[in-house]
Amino acid sequence: MNRRHFFVLSSSGLITLIGGHALLAKKEQDLIPSDIQANERADTLAAMKPPKRARPVIAVIADNRGSETTDFIIPWSVLTRSGVADVFSVATNTGPVQLMLALKVLPDRTIDQFNDEYPDGADYVVVPAFHNPKAKKAIEWLQQQRKTGATIMGVCAGALPIAHAGLLDGKRATTHWYHIKEIQRISPSMIRQADRRYVADNGVITTTGVSASLPASLALVEAIAGKEVSNALATKLGMRSYDQFHVSDRYKLQMENAYRIAMNALALTDHQKLGVRIDEDMDELSLAFSADAWSRTFKSKCFTISDQAYVRSLNGLNIIPDLNKAEAKKIHFLPTVSALPGEALDVALNQIADRFGYSTAKLVALQLEYPWSENREHL
Repeated sequence: MNRRHFFVLSSSGLITLIGGHALLAKKEQDLIPSDIQANERADTLAAMKPPKRARPVIAVIADNRGSETTDFIIPWSVLTRSGVADVFSVATNTGPVQLMLALKVLPDRTIDQFNDEYPDGADYVVVPAFHNPKAKKAIEWLQQQRKTGATIMGVCAGALPIAHAGLLDGKRATTHWYHIKEIQRISPSMIRQADRRYVADNGVITTTGVSASLPASLALVEAIAGKEVSNALATKLGMRSYDQFHVSDRYKLQMENAYRIAMNALALTDHQKLGVRIDEDMDELSLAFSADAWSRTFKSKCFTISDQAYVRSLNGLNIIPDLNKAEAKKIHFLPTVSALPGEALDVALNQIADRFGYSTAKLVALQLEYPWSENREHL
């Protein structure tokens, strides 16, 4: 998702938002799509196969001016720890990348450096949501990479720069529920594929919301190295499933969500700065899910705390702390993220419900397009 959290935070914008959406829910039993057949699953994986090298080269691109936290970190982390590809974090320019809505990282390479090292291009380019989905340098690079045969994978609203690059024309695709109409305006010939967490069509992979980053990344591991490898990794990460199943109609703004946005955003008190201590070898995947979720409550923002200039995570991502320990004296510290990565988002949502209430946790899950509920029956 982009810099707007996914809503414009002004009273007039909120009124417009409420007035412009259907706020009535359908009955739950009317929402469940049919099961995904084995042949469709096989076709999807075939379309995700490495296009060039036996050992693929994967570039996870970020725009330095702002790229979505989970969209960027989760694919990089899953693909790196899988060991089945050479994976690089690549930025449009030199210097750190400010992620949205939390964390700052220092990427491996710029796109110019990547081009020098791999003049034949990547096998895959993974695209998170950008602060500016029309970022010229990134869009031109995506077009160049597609011409050299790379498969382009847009995570969540990472579909927007892909659409601006003209790469969704005539293709089946999906994106975050909030951006479907925007994508269709940019690329009118795009065919929306509902009820699928990820879709692959002729060199382009797209996903639904932020939380689809983990299952889609595991599916890519399966396409590269086989089901035995991906299943072993999924188990290690604490994932029960990474299939395509999704219920698109569950995700839309309801009156209770709009009310909670207003109450949380417009409250003059009880907005909290929350800190998480980061240490060497901390799991960046769990950290990303937790920090991202806590920064979407409209009542809190998550800051990383360390006295080091940067902290190298478990799989080698360089994270630049927001504050040192002296600057964080008045900050509320979150518990250390100790859950398995596949469970970290559920833990964060449960903690948010305990601190800010169930309706706020539901609002965060809606932004992440994640099938979370208080009784966990849809996990």
